[in-house]
Amino acid sequence: MRIHEVNPQKGSTKRRRRIGRGISAGQGASGGFGMRGQKSRSGTGTKAGFEGGQMPLYRRVPKLKHFPLVNPSHYTIINVGKLNSLSPNTEVTLESLMEVGLITSNDGPLKVLGNGELTVPLTVRAPKFTASAKAKIESAGGSCQDLSDTSNAPSNNE
Repeated sequence: MRIHEVNPQKGSTKRRRRIGRGISAGQGASGGFGMRGQKSRSGTGTKAGFEGGQMPLYRRVPKLKHFPLVNPSHYTIINVGKLNSLSPNTEVTLESLMEVGLITSNDGPLKVLGNGELTVPLTVRAPKFTASAKAKIESAGGSCQDLSDTSNAPSNNE
């Protein structure tokens, strides 16, 4: 058997439909495109989103300023100025702040912000500190203990 002798299997091919070749052919006259209008004409149609000259939806709707984060980080925040009400040399954690009543809701790990002044030496244990908060706590004679997860950090041994 040669390549020129190969034929498709019987019944596997079908003749194409000849559209627009007379009324008796089934798809005559308008050829299935309906009567008149831009969609029945030859050539390319309208672009996606075109609404016939009316201002299209993608231009009517106001634009988004940003896209929301997929996994946003939520923190329970407290400013350094609120820590002045605590007694000196107190260990400050999220739990201790909730017991005292400085924080009313637990929205996630504690983050200490640097707004306000601190005059009391404290030991603050939190996963996040701003640079100004850390400086103010240490200048008041206190210390900052970072509780952030370091298990995923690469080690120097490798």
